[in-house]
Amino acid sequence: MTEQGPLSGVVIVDLSRVLAGPYCTMVLADLGARVIKVEAPPRGDDSRHYGPFVNGKSAYFMSLNRGKESIVLDLKAEADRSLFLRLLGKADVLVENFRPGTMQKLGLGWEELHKRHPRLIYAAVSGFGQNGPYSSRPAYDIIVQAMGGVMSLTGHPDSPPVRVGVSIGDLVAALFLCVGINAALYHRALTGEGTLIDVAMLDAQVAILENAIARYTSTGVVPQPLGTRHPSITPFDVFKASDGYVVIAAGNDSLFARLCAVLGRSDLAANPLFLNNELRTRHQAALKDELETELGRQPVRHWLAVLEEAGVPCGPLNTVDKVLADPQIKARNMVVSTEDPVAGLLTLAGNPLKFSTFPDPTTRPPAPDLDADRGRVLDLLAPED
Repeated sequence: MTEQGPLSGVVIVDLSRVLAGPYCTMVLADLGARVIKVEAPPRGDDSRHYGPFVNGKSAYFMSLNRGKESIVLDLKAEADRSLFLRLLGKADVLVENFRPGTMQKLGLGWEELHKRHPRLIYAAVSGFGQNGPYSSRPAYDIIVQAMGGVMSLTGHPDSPPVRVGVSIGDLVAALFLCVGINAALYHRALTGEGTLIDVAMLDAQVAILENAIARYTSTGVVPQPLGTRHPSITPFDVFKASDGYVVIAAGNDSLFARLCAVLGRSDLAANPLFLNNELRTRHQAALKDELETELGRQPVRHWLAVLEEAGVPCGPLNTVDKVLADPQIKARNMVVSTEDPVAGLLTLAGNPLKFSTFPDPTTRPPAPDLDADRGRVLDLLAPED
């Protein structure tokens, strides 16, 4: 079931569901770990029932759970609880994304499990973390995008708040959890000791505020939405051409001069309003008007060709269909497929982690049906001869 990779031989017991935990364990499975997804009866992971559906199967679920194994266990039932504890004895990592306190109520919290399995790494991701005044609150992506400040920076000035178009509240937390798990595996290799990893979605949003915190603490000015432009680099924006949009990032004086030359407006580089980046940022609206006047004379294809030839960083504004068809994306194996026995051939995003010593297959094992791997998982618990 697992792929060859740097985590080959690592066994992950995955109690998580929906997005943050499953995305984390999908990345770990792509890196070669064996991921055993423990699902609750009778319906399993909630996301099995989220659309869109292909021949009755959730494409949402299949896109996040490829290459894993599924077993159904009721952790409130004594027999299944006993199986679960035995399974943890074979595991390296436990991943869960329950609300804090849930596992403790089951007698399966960090303290209890660490006594029983001292080498086990316990990786928890939740909305607000294992402590603090909000710890027991439920959370979804949109909640932490709003509370963490990201939503306050997204969108256009004087427009209603806008959620980032992908669930970065879940996804960023998932990736931080992956980092923590790999660090904990290294720590255990050195010390033999398991550890608790506590990742909060809200914390992760604060961690990616990037220069917004520095801008506020150094100036006292609260950052606001700016549309697509950068707060301190100009031009760094999306611009209208005659038939669509082109993205241009001329991050220094030399690149700006090249951009102006390509547009036939070298005078702009000598304009006192635009002599350096600080001035260009201060007068960004006037500069954008000047640039769009020229860019509007030709289509996107023309500008991409001449800007690339001049060495000015630029790119098209791709929709998802164009992303999947992009030759660079294909060359980097970022479009992979999986063959599901019911849903058929599915196209998925590949793994952006490329290793010189491990293969990067173009196909991946499908997501498991509910409880489909019970026999395989129970074999892991069989006494060794």
